[in-house]
Amino acid sequence: MSLPKTVAYDLPEVDCADTVEWTPDPARAVLLIHDMQEHFVRPFERDQQPLATVVPNIAALLDAARVAGVPVVYTAQPGDQDPEERALLIDFWGPGLSPENEAIIDELAPADSDVLLTKWRYSAFAKSDLADRMRTWGRDQLVIAGIYAHIGIMTTALDAFMRDIQPFVVRDAVADFSADEHARALQYVAGRCGRVETTDSVREALR
Repeated sequence: MSLPKTVAYDLPEVDCADTVEWTPDPARAVLLIHDMQEHFVRPFERDQQPLATVVPNIAALLDAARVAGVPVVYTAQPGDQDPEERALLIDFWGPGLSPENEAIIDELAPADSDVLLTKWRYSAFAKSDLADRMRTWGRDQLVIAGIYAHIGIMTTALDAFMRDIQPFVVRDAVADFSADEHARALQYVAGRCGRVETTDSVREALR
């Protein structure tokens, strides 16, 4: 299996029917920008949907978080991964990134104050110190944006839930292989492990 050659779809207007009534709190939240690297963004045309909406929305979330003093964390997989380190991912996705495609896209470049985590598995918590950092910061909410919704985004949200961290997935600041997979990821999160928000609702909550 490999990434799609091209991805284009309108953001799904799916009813997520959230189970919980959590609200992002600027004193409790961390903003996670998930895998917005050249390698993973390559299948998309950036001036077409969904990225034409998703990238500006992520930028807006970054602005809101930084103004509110909310910690910002990026995940990024390394290029030229050792096969032993990459392990079972090879069977599904091949050897992974090349060094020239591992950078975060320019439009969403990290600030000096942001944290850049090396990501090794679907969940941002796996083999990283994200949970330890959040504990040190006294934070127990994770607002998640990026790609891909039904893989790393959903897995990270579920992992957060199992660590008693409230996950919030921003529906118009994530993208996926298709509208159907995007919608199913949102529905799963809303029904089983977190809350689905919009960019506007998160920005309002962080003020």
